[in-house]
Amino acid sequence: MHNDRQSSNWIAVCPLERIVPNTGVCALINDQQVAVFHVIDGGSRVFAIGNYDPNAEASVLSRGLVGSLGERIVVASPIYKQHFDLQTGECLEAPEHSVAAYPARIADGQVWVGI
Repeated sequence: MHNDRQSSNWIAVCPLERIVPNTGVCALINDQQVAVFHVIDGGSRVFAIGNYDPNAEASVLSRGLVGSLGERIVVASPIYKQHFDLQTGECLEAPEHSVAAYPARIADGQVWVGI
């Protein structure tokens, strides 16, 4: 595992403790805004999706409210409240406005995102 974390595909974003549980932050990775979320649901997990909300035409998803709809962990956009699945990037109300999802993990106390 250490080797692929060191490869150019994985980027260290920040220490996990810098992301308040059940919220997100925006990270600039390879000139792309990525919304990174720290979710506590029996344990700490991290998710990463594109930060740009195509419904609102604004880079705001990292500031949305984290919650769940059924089995899905989602973020509600702070502007029009559409829900984006944190695992897939799918916009539940308007699938044509889905965003990219990126692999994310916690290792050595750091949040890593795969690009």
